[in-house]
Amino acid sequence: MSPDLQAIFARPIAHRGYHDADNGIMENSPTAIARAMDRKFAIEVDVQETADGEALVFHDYTLDRLADGTGKVIDKSSDDLVRIPMKTGADNLWLLRDLLDAVDGKVPLVIEIKSLLRRDAQGDFVRHVTDTVAGYRGPACIKSFDPDMLSIAKGRNPSVLRGIVADGANPGPDYVRYSRTDRFILRHLLHAPRTRPHFISYCVNDLPKAGPSLLRKVFGKPIMSWTVRTRDQREAADRYADQIVFEGFDPDADPDTKTV
Repeated sequence: MSPDLQAIFARPIAHRGYHDADNGIMENSPTAIARAMDRKFAIEVDVQETADGEALVFHDYTLDRLADGTGKVIDKSSDDLVRIPMKTGADNLWLLRDLLDAVDGKVPLVIEIKSLLRRDAQGDFVRHVTDTVAGYRGPACIKSFDPDMLSIAKGRNPSVLRGIVADGANPGPDYVRYSRTDRFILRHLLHAPRTRPHFISYCVNDLPKAGPSLLRKVFGKPIMSWTVRTRDQREAADRYADQIVFEGFDPDADPDTKTV
């Protein structure tokens, strides 16, 4: 592994920051990121495309669940979005560039690019995020469920660390647009010769699987398992993965689930 990839995998990765909604600390918020930094955890965040092509640090496609607003993120400008408070707590929504300024290389960052599953794979947006990460001084990487996004990132700047997010791709609402063959390809990462991921981010409940296991054993691609919340999940991650993306407990204190 490269030094930056080793740094990313060195410590447990706080899922959307070290958040605690019951106490007003929303996921992907500045406060959640600051709490993770205080504990020296790596941090995973999500970014959504705005109407003007900026990267909003936000998980959902719509504002309703997490913010004091309604409607789709993609329909609103970045200037309007950063004025919106999060559902609880004192934080407003914020942009990727502001997150990078706040973290400033102090802990590693894992940036998941959320896909709208468009035919163009939001190419301009992916290139923008890739360029932003390439210009950041500190350990950071990008990842996505969408192999086409990874291909675009690879074409833009192959040196930016990139990972594929995957799971068992079982039939259900998340995969309604995909054929059985498509789901088999996604489940076993058969796009890897095209996307050339540096690492794998795989659902802990679906490990082990032949594809990620082969890439890990034969080609040395490390696996971060998501999202680890229980002792059983952590034990599975210890067997089949190289690092955890965790939520709801302090992995330095106790593997059992507990409020953070």
